[in-house]
Amino acid sequence: MAYDNRELLARIIKCEAGGEGENGMKAVASVIMNRVNAPAGEYQRVCQGDIRKVIFQKGQFDCVRSILRGQPNPQTIWANPPEQIHYDIADWALAGNRLFTVGASLWYFNPFRPVCPYNFPYNGTGSFQVRVVQHCFYNPTALYFKT
Repeated sequence: MAYDNRELLARIIKCEAGGEGENGMKAVASVIMNRVNAPAGEYQRVCQGDIRKVIFQKGQFDCVRSILRGQPNPQTIWANPPEQIHYDIADWALAGNRLFTVGASLWYFNPFRPVCPYNFPYNGTGSFQVRVVQHCFYNPTALYFKT
């Protein structure tokens, strides 16, 4: 049985940011919904406002890959059922709420160091916006809108 959008969003929130606290999880949910609602660029063209297309777009989220770096991935959206907090944050995001500090961010990643690089992805389509717990968040640059 396929997951509905709420279940899918709750699962990816838990998998991608479950250890980041409420603000960290809201930040990740905000990026996912920013991609769903992207007015132009790659995410608008490829995902067309569909949360499922955002989550399952190739190469975007480690949590939807069964194999990671040649090894079975134990941390996937299928192996880690969400708890009530994940559903609550999914409902919050689906209702149109966003964590204001994340702004229009379309990307995030954990650099595993105290400093966030200024650009990410490294092709110059995103510039640093804010760090929330362990993740760095990036707003689209003018170059993104040409993708």
